[in-house]
Parts: sequence; structure tokens; C-alpha cells
Amino acid sequence: MKAFPRLALVLGVLCLATEFEAQEAVAPAHAVLTYHVEPLAPGELPKRFTPGQLGLLEKLNRRDLAYLARLTEIIVPGLWQPEGSEDELLYSPLPREWPRAVSMPKALIVHQPGQVFGAYEFGKIVRWGPVSTGRKETPTPAGSFNLTWRSKSRRSTDNDAWLLKWYFNFINSRGVSFHEFDLPGAAASHACVRLLTRDAMWIYDWGEQWVLSTDRKTLVTPGTPVVVQGVVDFKNPTPWTSPAWWNQRLTIDP
Repeated sequence: MKAFPRLALVLGVLCLATEFEAQEAVAPAHAVLTYHVEPLAPGELPKRFTPGQLGLLEKLNRRDLAYLARLTEIIVPGLWQPEGSEDELLYSPLPREWPRAVSMPKALIVHQPGQVFGAYEFGKIVRWGPVSTGRKETPTPAGSFNLTWRSKSRRSTDNDAWLLKWYFNFINSRGVSFHEFDLPGAAASHACVRLLTRDAMWIYDWGEQWVLSTDRKTLVTPGTPVVVQGVVDFKNPTPWTSPAWWNQRLTIDP
């Protein structure tokens, strides 16, 4: 009969060991991430990185794949998520929670110094990605706005040759919007917020439009809140290219 307590003790130790091993298995997902610069040779991207890793590199380096391939060095994480997990939220420079948005079903923030957007639901981040906001001559105005109306594609009022896909306006008086367009790794737009194709499509489907009265003269319900924070430091326009920049998360105005 005295063997049972000893057996229970052994089983308890085994259970603790198994639990510890399980925690170790998932620990990388919660580890403190580091970043470093790696050299890049022409044509090397698709040979060195998987499609999932390339998608993350677009976000980290604020460049779409075409512009990313032109670089001679890139920012790379010291830790990759297991292939197929696609938990890009782990790599977000924006905070996981935004207290100001806790009561909001949906809210968007554009952090101009970091050239990044974040989408939040009841204050918790659900998506992030790179942006290209207004260049020095045509800056994106900072402030609080709301999504207004959307269109799958429309011609730019600045240049008829520019087709703006997955267009979602948030400053109706000026035609400033989120939309798909080139991401060259810096603020380069005419005040709009450029996005990767997949992010533009996602915001197009996820965001809520405004609701107008039947005569379209009165706002009945505003669209998803949008906060554009800060301004671009054009003396140091790409701070994320330095590994030191990634040592701390960005802060969001309360």
C-alpha cells in the first residue's frame, strides 16, 4: 500500500516534465524577437526564403516584393515562426492592445513615423502591415477621421494613368484614402495611404462605410474610426532599417 504514494509522486513529476516540455515547444512564439541586417544578392530572394517568409519581409522592410528585390540588404528577424503558422501579429511593431479603442468594434491607426498601420477590434490588434503615406510635398494629414465610401477601383484625380484598386476613402473633402499601390519603402504618395494588395483587399472587406440619409446630405452613421498619428521625419525617413529601432514597440496616442 505504501507504493501508491511513491507511484503518485513519480507520475506527478512526469506530468510536470511533460507540461514543461509543452511550454518549451510554444515558447518561441512568445520570445523576445531580435532583428538583424542581412546582405542580399540580385535574384536571391526566392531561393533563400519561403513564400510566407517573403510576405513577412515585405512588411518588415516596408516594400512590396518588386522593390524588396532591388535591395542589397534587408531587415530579417532572428526567429521565424513555423512554416504555415503565419502569425504575423508576433512581429507587429504596434502594441497588441490600444486602450482608446477598447469600446470600438473596429478602429484603424496609421503610424506615420513607423510607416505602418494597425487594425484593432475592441482594442486588440487583428492585423498590421506596411504603408506609404504622403511625401514631403503632399503629406498625409494627422488627426482623427472615419472611413467614408469605397470602390474596388477608380482613377486618381491627380493622374488618370493611376488606377487605385481597393479604394477606401477617409477624408472625403480631399479624396484621401487607403488603396493598393507601389510600396517603395518610404513615404511617397500624394497624401493617400498606400497598402500591399492583400492588406488593401482586407481593409476593403473589413472596414465599415458611413451611412448617409436617403438624400445623401446627412451623415447617419460614421464609418470605422481612423487615426493618423504623427508625421514623417524626412531627415530620417526609414528608421526601421536599423535593428535598434525594433528593440521597443511603437506607442499609440491615448
